[in-house]
Amino acid sequence: MRAMNRLSARAVATLGTGKYADGAGLWLHKREDGGGQWVLRYTIHGRRREMGLGAAGAVSLKEAREAAERWRAVVRSDKDPIKERERQRRADARNIHLLNDIAVDAFEARKAELKGDGKAGRWFTPIELHILPKLGKVPVADLDQKDIRDALAPIWHTKAETARKAMNRLGICLKHAAALGLDVDLQATDKARALLGKQRHKSKNIPAMPWKDVPAFYQSLSDGTPTQLALRLLILTGARSSPLRHIHESQIDGDVWTIPAEAMKGRKDATADFRVPLSAEALAVIDQARRHARDGYLFPSVRRGVISDMTMGMYMQRAKLDARPHGFRSSLRDWIEEATTTPYEVAETVLGHIVGGSVERAYRRTDYLDQRRKVMESWGEFLIRLPDRQSSDEI
Repeated sequence: MRAMNRLSARAVATLGTGKYADGAGLWLHKREDGGGQWVLRYTIHGRRREMGLGAAGAVSLKEAREAAERWRAVVRSDKDPIKERERQRRADARNIHLLNDIAVDAFEARKAELKGDGKAGRWFTPIELHILPKLGKVPVADLDQKDIRDALAPIWHTKAETARKAMNRLGICLKHAAALGLDVDLQATDKARALLGKQRHKSKNIPAMPWKDVPAFYQSLSDGTPTQLALRLLILTGARSSPLRHIHESQIDGDVWTIPAEAMKGRKDATADFRVPLSAEALAVIDQARRHARDGYLFPSVRRGVISDMTMGMYMQRAKLDARPHGFRSSLRDWIEEATTTPYEVAETVLGHIVGGSVERAYRRTDYLDQRRKVMESWGEFLIRLPDRQSSDEI
């Protein structure tokens, strides 16, 4: 057996220039300037190699011997210590990524799936406001359920929906980190939910106006201002606020308004533009709105761009109404259900909802445009009838 532990701490400090064996492959290389380097010599797969273990001034004799023994064990397992150390360094380098960097990268990777490429910032906002200020500088590999619990506890019950979104998007970030090869706990968000408990706050549906009350409100919108015209067209089409506020002349062809796919909530298919049939009353409203148009947009704001998301809601709030603009979609759907015999698939398509599974949709190529045109024409007529002539004629 080869002699080991030949050197002493004093010898390490006083030996002159040269190479000195401590035994079992551990060597001390002393330089002319007085400095030294620990080196481990070993043979693996028929090749002789030398592995540096650190400077003699920074690594003591005891530490060098312990390190040498660790790497000898690697050799005995038929692995190359130099390659193993490099692999560990790469793994360590991957694991120093901070949550802030991972979150931004995850957001960038998903922009194509988000409405308007996520320019509105709503996907990123919950995690940006409630997670990153506290955990953004934490290496993602160190993140655990207690960290997440502490970050979201202040809003878990008071801002339940925001907290839920932040938690879900943090889970997406962790999956993104795992896909990058980082060592993360993919169950951390589920564990955090268990620690936080069931949320007390229950989400509420957006208040909707009863469909029988909608005509009176619709007919009260008679000033011809962009806000009132926008509300009229919103009611007439059953569209969501964002695409309606951004309606552009180029999107209107005859009696059809085509909403670009990227403006349709929940539609990931980039080719899935949505056609909205325009009733005679809707076309009349559009003609009035053209008097206010700027750069092709029918509902411009006073200064620049289009009217804000708050404009129509604030109008209804000032009118002391409980209902909100988005609720008119529910009003329309209820009217279709209660006052017409419209088939379910057509009724859901009126609101731009995706009906059926992917296989069923692949075989069903229609968007029921002609059927929806009849529904929307009847809805428009219902809205402008005088109160004493209101009826529930079936389609």
